[in-house]
Amino acid sequence: MGHWLQRNIIEPGKLPLLLALTAFVLTFAITRVVTRLIRAGKGPFGNVKAGGLHIHHVVPGVILTVVGGFGAVAGGRHGFGSALSAVVFGIGAGLVLDEFALILHLDDVYWTEAGRQSVEVVVLTAAMVGLVLSGFSPFGVNDLSEDELQNRAGVALNVAVNFLFSLIALSKGKARIAVFGVIVPVIAVIGALRLARPGSPWARRFYRHRHRARARAVLRAYHHDLRWSGPRRALQDWIGGKPDPDPPRPLERG
Repeated sequence: MGHWLQRNIIEPGKLPLLLALTAFVLTFAITRVVTRLIRAGKGPFGNVKAGGLHIHHVVPGVILTVVGGFGAVAGGRHGFGSALSAVVFGIGAGLVLDEFALILHLDDVYWTEAGRQSVEVVVLTAAMVGLVLSGFSPFGVNDLSEDELQNRAGVALNVAVNFLFSLIALSKGKARIAVFGVIVPVIAVIGALRLARPGSPWARRFYRHRHRARARAVLRAYHHDLRWSGPRRALQDWIGGKPDPDPPRPLERG
């Protein structure tokens, strides 16, 4: 284990990235445990307030992210300073992305259905950083041979083509596949070749007069959501907590 860590993490200068990812995941997990205890009224924890103002944990998260980011830039890839900055940055990023939905909606939607977006962004971020840490470089340039690495035009073409596939997948309404496709080229190709989701820009542009393609896209999306929506919601509830039920709407009187 020590030899593997030295050869694959420390020597290539990936130790700060590993420390940042570890701090990021642990911060998110601890924050969710604390917020769920506060929500349940258990434990010694409580909301932080200053003069009646609720201080969301995204505020110290932003401060730590800025401090850790600038410290990492100044500290290089080796040494105690870079390692400490990486930990500070990971903690800050964990606090910020745990309230990503609040930033997106400019509203306290932490325990609502919209708050699930924070969990999705955190999981996606951790997965992407994990892929980079394990050896995948963006756009798959790590898969090129030595001759191709010396050919700058070949590298640029590889990057451009894979980015194009990712953009096509994104236009087809497959955001997760598009993001992972930036790291793993094969995923981007699969997302670009499959049918677009109904309502996506691709479907509105190219399926407008193709009734069979539009019907197949609707049917495939229905079966996909039916198969995966339940397990996905259960996983999100387990990670981030079950959101509050929507308040009942008042009855309209005619």
